[in-house]
Amino acid sequence: MSNVPAAFATTLHIRDNCLCLQAQRAARALSRRFDEAFRPYGITSGQFSLMNGLNRPEPPTIGAVASLLAMDRSTVTANLKPLERAGLVTIAVDAEDRRGRRVGLTVAGRDLLARATPVWISEHAAIEAELPADADALRAGLRAVA
Repeated sequence: MSNVPAAFATTLHIRDNCLCLQAQRAARALSRRFDEAFRPYGITSGQFSLMNGLNRPEPPTIGAVASLLAMDRSTVTANLKPLERAGLVTIAVDAEDRRGRRVGLTVAGRDLLARATPVWISEHAAIEAELPADADALRAGLRAVA
């Protein structure tokens, strides 16, 4: 193994062209922006996304939510705990598979989601207006690698 560091020009090329780095930076910036927008509602952008993943006619399994959010089950479970303590979600044994859990929004959770969604719509529209490129093309590109 060589102790010779990569050329600085290579480092600059990676900094300016790495899709992973740019996606991570953008995700952090978007999270901070939405976190601030949702602060008056007492939730984070991640919690808003998680609650949206639970907003279904029937309570989904933790595995289904994990798949939707591209997270592992243990991370979803950990992220559900504060929402459960706040009375926004319920976690129950799956009647079809007692080893599993189903998660649903409570009335308070649905109410909070309904109040926070217009904030998301407004903030999202503002972000799309700031983009130098077509937002639909960006979404398509992100879905292609997800």
